[in-house]
Amino acid sequence: MITARSLLDDAWYERYRRISALNIRSSIYDVTDRCNLRCKGCFFFSSGEHQVAKQEPDVDEWKGFIEREKERGVNLAILIGGEPTLYLDRVAAFYERLPTFCATNGQIKVPRERFPDMMVGISLWGTPDDEKQLRGKDTFAVSAANYTGDPYTYYLLTITPTQIGRVEETVRRIRDIGVKVHFQLLSNDEGADGFSWDDTQLTELRHEMDDLLERYRDTVISSRYYHEIVTTGRMLGRCFGWEECPSVSEPVDDRSPQPKRLIHFIRWASDLHTIHRCCTSATRDCATCKDGAAHMSWVMVNKRAHMRSTEDFQHWIEVYEMFAKLYRFIPW
Repeated sequence: MITARSLLDDAWYERYRRISALNIRSSIYDVTDRCNLRCKGCFFFSSGEHQVAKQEPDVDEWKGFIEREKERGVNLAILIGGEPTLYLDRVAAFYERLPTFCATNGQIKVPRERFPDMMVGISLWGTPDDEKQLRGKDTFAVSAANYTGDPYTYYLLTITPTQIGRVEETVRRIRDIGVKVHFQLLSNDEGADGFSWDDTQLTELRHEMDDLLERYRDTVISSRYYHEIVTTGRMLGRCFGWEECPSVSEPVDDRSPQPKRLIHFIRWASDLHTIHRCCTSATRDCATCKDGAAHMSWVMVNKRAHMRSTEDFQHWIEVYEMFAKLYRFIPW
């Protein structure tokens, strides 16, 4: 019988033991339907999700809702928007009750006296010129001033086809302010000219990310296997898509047969009643989705499939470790 112990030496088995005890159960929450930016390619606004529900203004309602989520078994609240920092009382309602991750554009500083150890992920879309074109301003200038040296912060760098060969410039800027970085790819939900991927570009980017991981190990939180999965959309001979995605909200998941999926995962709208289809949007073509978290989760829920060889299982461990680091379950 193939077991984790039979596949791993002592050092790798200890790494496996550390993550196997975590039992992460996450869900995603729209804190608000408002934002202080309007970025080309943002799935929230391009899909019209900001219009499907009227946000709940009563913080006490949020507190009661969060208690029910705890009873449902959630032990990681992933806060998105709109822009969560526009409503810090709602963020605090989560932080006071659950391990909490806040995704933000970094333009409003999370007050560390109020949220001393909350993990913050800052969206960044490349160089200042890239940012101005896609987001209307150079957001890094503000977010860097807010978060330089912050040990509970990383940048979620959304890489576009125009940035191939230039990603190091952005990684170096992030390193120089003492913050970590994680990579994901633009899915181009709004079909902006010049921002859709072809196979040659994805191959080039994969090699570039691998190189940056090797040369900036103190800055880049990633893994080569993750780079392979997110650029190819393939894992163990299977293709990512609707039939495989693990991040579909459980109450609306009518797929048959059911794939391996995140247990009790739901993405909630800001009215605390409406449920979105998945971790991105119902209008996105799953076959072209490049969402990094969805691809990480795809690996993570398929543990048994990776136990076919030592190398495959080590790849699984590395991706699970990466996820756990990004959401502060284990140290950098």
